[in-house]
Amino acid sequence: MKAIRIARTGGPEVLQLVEVPTPVPGPGQALVKAHTIGVNMPEVLVRTGRYGWMPPLPVIPGIEMSGTIAALGSGVDDFSVGQPVYVSARELPHRCGCYAEYIAVDTRALVEVPPQVELEAAATLASYQVAWHLLNSATRGFAYDSVLVTAAAGGIGSACVQLAAAAGKQAIALTSSAAKAEFARTMGASAAVAQAEGDWGAKLHEATRGRGADLILDAVAGARFPKLFEQVAPFGLVIQYGQLAGLPDSAAVYEAMRGQFSRSPALRLFTMHSFDDDPAARRACTVALLDLFAAGTVQPPIRQRLPLAEAARAHELLESGNVLGKLVLKP
Repeated sequence: MKAIRIARTGGPEVLQLVEVPTPVPGPGQALVKAHTIGVNMPEVLVRTGRYGWMPPLPVIPGIEMSGTIAALGSGVDDFSVGQPVYVSARELPHRCGCYAEYIAVDTRALVEVPPQVELEAAATLASYQVAWHLLNSATRGFAYDSVLVTAAAGGIGSACVQLAAAAGKQAIALTSSAAKAEFARTMGASAAVAQAEGDWGAKLHEATRGRGADLILDAVAGARFPKLFEQVAPFGLVIQYGQLAGLPDSAAVYEAMRGQFSRSPALRLFTMHSFDDDPAARRACTVALLDLFAAGTVQPPIRQRLPLAEAARAHELLESGNVLGKLVLKP
């Protein structure tokens, strides 16, 4: 079979198309033939050697794929050949293996895809898993009506906007360009502000009628992060789940929070690795999302499809910050 393999860390050029033996499913395993493969930031972090949970090299990257079961190992009676499934590498010892035409995995890594859900859409679930847990788990019972989402045109950001809007929350988007702001509106944002278009702080202040947002979800961090506390509502919560622009200055963050002392702001850091020992929570989230997909409540915005052989190009696009919605590979 064809697969993408990384033998050393580096730029997109280290993603090499190789021919490797098709795996054989062992006891309790299924062999899945890929239909669509999701492209996500964890793969970029693995490729560049910056992932906090690096797999041993060489490795086939990839944290998700959708496909159909091609063969079953012994002892499997809850799945059948030909069944459409979603493969999540979050259920594997290392988060990798999906940039390939086939993958053999323990059946705990599989979730049945309902007939109402297209396999291509199912291959976007990883972003929605993060978004769902940001909105439902990381809040720990925190009641909120409005959500400010930064990087709102990307895979996770647009998923946050969609899920928040579907839950009846006011979703407000902060993006880097006018085109991305318009895209965020199509995802359900009631207001969208482009950072490149003047005083974004004043525009966000206007969008929230001066109250601020109850919940702020940020994947960017960097030098801009402290200014987000100017947009927090009384008793509001800011969750940082990424650092695309680098780590913020901790002293500046503390001073920004003190500057909003009268609003009693809160800060939380979030990672999906908080659920590494909680497979039940991971599966419940995935099943809930598939239900939303099946009902048509949420429709993943797949904007670009590339052949598996062009995985390097996919990473270039993802790192450019110019991808709206989701990017996938086709085997």
